[in-house]
Amino acid sequence: MRVVDIGPDPSLAYRPNLENSKEKEEYRNFVDGSLFNRVFKTYSVMHTNQTVDFVQQKHAEWTHCNHSQMGMMDAIMSLDQLVDESDPDVDFPNSFHAFQTAEGIRKEHPDKDWFQLVGLIHDVGKILALWDEPQWAVVGDTFPVGCKFQKSIVFRDSTFQDNPDEKNPKYKTEYGIYEPNCGLDKVLMSWGHDEYLYRVSKFNNCSIPEEGLYMIRFHSFYPWHSHGDYTHLCNDKDLQMLPWVKEFNKFDLYTKTTDLPNVDELRPYYQSLIDKYCPRVLQW
Repeated sequence: MRVVDIGPDPSLAYRPNLENSKEKEEYRNFVDGSLFNRVFKTYSVMHTNQTVDFVQQKHAEWTHCNHSQMGMMDAIMSLDQLVDESDPDVDFPNSFHAFQTAEGIRKEHPDKDWFQLVGLIHDVGKILALWDEPQWAVVGDTFPVGCKFQKSIVFRDSTFQDNPDEKNPKYKTEYGIYEPNCGLDKVLMSWGHDEYLYRVSKFNNCSIPEEGLYMIRFHSFYPWHSHGDYTHLCNDKDLQMLPWVKEFNKFDLYTKTTDLPNVDELRPYYQSLIDKYCPRVLQW
């Protein structure tokens, strides 16, 4: 097995001043570490199976939001049952990360309650893994399908060799099936929790601002927001929203510590934000 050193993550430059956190160079370590084998296996299967056909199949299966009915807080708390197999930084349930991220944003952006809410809910789409979807189709970094897989994708040189799209000439060019500057809204991203929660939010008419919806939809798109790839597919709106996604990323990434929040104390405040932006029982 050959593992490629992808170098330092440019998103390290966006670390906020948070207490009790690891050194910034220790985050997103895809070279070694105690969780490396689990992470590499998840990405290997993901990069073999995430194809244009697969993504289109998942859109047809999940974006009609006819699988379940649930309030947002119940969905968040269900993540108590989930440990993200693609994450090299944490090995505790995803629900704690939701409150960690939200609290980091609340400290730095006390005037933006919608931003705090996005921090809380951004990973709720991982509920797919509790509904029998394999984690490789739910978690991890995302990337476009239908065009050339760029070098900045995690484990790019060692995990795509068995992906059918890698052998399809139609999908191997810089633009593939897309037009220059077509906009990310017209690009098929690898299927996962980002796109799913974005679709759930739109389907249920949640009143989250556009900046927040971009954070939800593209926070795992590291090749774009942290490495500068795929800008040839972006339109002006995407580039205007990119600073917001970058601002979100520093809280998503650097609030991951083993100092876990007191969820019971925090729930009433965040329930009030849910009631404001994502009220009632939602269709999933």
